[in-house]
Amino acid sequence: MATKEKLQCLKDFHKDILKPSPGKSPGTRPEDEAEGKPPQREKWASKIDFLLSVAGGFIGLGNVWRFPYLCYKNGGGAFLIPYFIFLFGGGLPVFFLEVVLGQYTSEGGITCWEKICPIFTGIGYASIVIVSLLNVYYIVILAWGLYYLFQSFQSVLPWAHCHQKWNTPTCVEDTLRKNKTLWISLNATNFTSPVTEFWERNVLSLSSGIEDIGIIKWDLALCLLLVWVICFFCIWKGVKSTGKVVYITATFPFIMLLVLLIRGVTLPGAAEGIKFYLYPDISRLADPQVQNQEWGAG
Repeated sequence: MATKEKLQCLKDFHKDILKPSPGKSPGTRPEDEAEGKPPQREKWASKIDFLLSVAGGFIGLGNVWRFPYLCYKNGGGAFLIPYFIFLFGGGLPVFFLEVVLGQYTSEGGITCWEKICPIFTGIGYASIVIVSLLNVYYIVILAWGLYYLFQSFQSVLPWAHCHQKWNTPTCVEDTLRKNKTLWISLNATNFTSPVTEFWERNVLSLSSGIEDIGIIKWDLALCLLLVWVICFFCIWKGVKSTGKVVYITATFPFIMLLVLLIRGVTLPGAAEGIKFYLYPDISRLADPQVQNQEWGAG
């Protein structure tokens, strides 16, 4: 078959069968397929999809539980000084490089470096390994969150009282902790809270050591499986499905943080708590471990 006739057949096939959806790259064009060129990559349906996907990388669980803890632990307001130095000196430039490189080359995380300089291909492979390891542990945290979500659909929260099967005789409810007279009379030094025991003895089921593996917690295993399935269906069609998912995953954390902020600042003694939390401890900046955690947070 002549090249001209083959090209016309391919055009007819793409016209009748492979009709591209609006806002999506047509995939392999007849001209490219006839000449043996690689197919075109799919593109975002709109700029909003892309911006939301980028915004989703700015915020996550770390903003809710990790960063506040690190800030309080490592000097309060003083922690923000090197944090912003690392943020503007390293975090944002690397992030901008990643976005620009991906947009310019329209390639994946490995082939984009190969296109710039073949010797840099190892950077792409290293990035994939790092992201894979992060996903493995981060999705476990999502499974914990899902487990807590299911447990919260009860009239009485299981971590509110000390009469559960996993509680120990040293468990003391928070209502008793607020009674200072009773708390002092108990001479409490080794008592634990029901929240801590629910986490350590029920959710994690901590064993005596690494040599004691313990049993499989099927409720947590099912939560982990469910999270993996959800992640699969979020990305299984590429940017076509991801572009719709980010409308929820990118906006919901911002809404929740706003709700937590409003709730926090309206509580009694909020001003004193914020002052105590952000009061700078300059001496903590001399600790090398603090600098390592600042780089990780940035």
